[in-house]
Amino acid sequence: MQPFRLAFALSFLAATSLVYGQEESATAVSRHVKEVFERAARAVVKIHGVDEHCEISGTGFFIDPTGTIYTAYTVGGEAGNFTIDFNGKRYPARQVLADIRSGTAILKTDVATPALPIGKSEELEVATPVVAIGYPLDLPETPNFGMIAGFDRKYLGRYFSTTHLRVNLPTQRGEAGAPLLNMKGEVVGILVSSLENNSACYAVPIEAAEKIRSDFVRFGEARHGWVGIDVSEAAKQVEGSRAEMTQIMEGTPAAGSGIQPGDILLQVGRKKVHEPEDVLDASFFITAGDTVPITVMRGNKKLTFNVQAELHPASQRPPLIASPTNQAIPLKLESEAQRTP
Repeated sequence: MQPFRLAFALSFLAATSLVYGQEESATAVSRHVKEVFERAARAVVKIHGVDEHCEISGTGFFIDPTGTIYTAYTVGGEAGNFTIDFNGKRYPARQVLADIRSGTAILKTDVATPALPIGKSEELEVATPVVAIGYPLDLPETPNFGMIAGFDRKYLGRYFSTTHLRVNLPTQRGEAGAPLLNMKGEVVGILVSSLENNSACYAVPIEAAEKIRSDFVRFGEARHGWVGIDVSEAAKQVEGSRAEMTQIMEGTPAAGSGIQPGDILLQVGRKKVHEPEDVLDASFFITAGDTVPITVMRGNKKLTFNVQAELHPASQRPPLIASPTNQAIPLKLESEAQRTP
C-alpha cells in the first residue's frame, strides 16, 4: 500500500473508532440514566393540593418506608387537602412541617412505601452529572438529565439562606419538589425554583432538608439558631480564613462567651469558615438550644468557645423560592449577605 493511502486508512480507522467510541459512551450514559430512573421512580409521587387561590400540583418523594415525603415549600408549604398519586392509586396526605427559610416541606401519608437513599451534596462538583424525576404539567413521571452548573449563595443580588445548587436542567410547572439524584441514585437535592425561561433550576441541598427534619424529630418544629456575631473580610488570611469578628452583639448568646472583635473565625459547629460569606451556611445549620463550638485564631493562638445558640431572629424570613409556576422570585430578601451566625 502506498504511504499516503496507508496514512489515509489509519486516519479513517482512528476517526471511525472515535465516532463509535462516542456512540458507545453516549449509549452507556443513556443506559445508566435509565437505570437510575427505573430504580428511583417508584419512590417519586405526584402531589395534589388546594391553596387559597386554586388547585396546585407538584412532585415529592419518599425518604423513609413509613410514608414521609420531602417536597418544595411552594408545593407543600401553604396549601391543604393534600393527596398523592402512588402506585396507581390516590392517597390522602397531611402536612407535617413547612419551613420557608429552607424552601422545603414535609408531608406524610399512612401507607408503607419505598424510600430513596440520601446522598451528600458536598461530594458534588461543577459538571457532575445528575438526574431529576418529576411530574411536569399533566404528564407521568419523567426523567431529566443535566449537570451541576454552580454553587450559589445569591441570585440577582439577593442571598439564599444557604448555598443552593444551580443545575443545568430544563424544568416545567409541576416539577417543584422533585428529587435531584446523583448517578448512584441517591438524593442530593430538592428542586425548588427555575430560572432563565426554565432552562435551568435551583435545588436546595439535601442536607438542608435533613437539618429541618432532624429539628422536627427533636423538637416538633424547625429551630433555626444563631449566636450573635458579625464578621467582615480581614486584611490578610489567617489559617485559611479571611473572616474577622467585627462585633459581638449585646444581649446575644455570644456576649460574654470570650469571643472578641478582631478574632479570625475558623469554624462554627462542623462548618469550616474561609471567607465572610461562609457564615451563611454556618448560620443555617445552627439549631437553637444546641451548644455550638466556635473556633477562632487570636494572634498565634487557636481558641474554641462553646456558645448555646438561641432562636434566630430571621427564622421567619423567607428565602428565594419558586412561585406556583416554578419561576424564581425573590421574596423579602436582604440586599446584603447576612453574616450573623
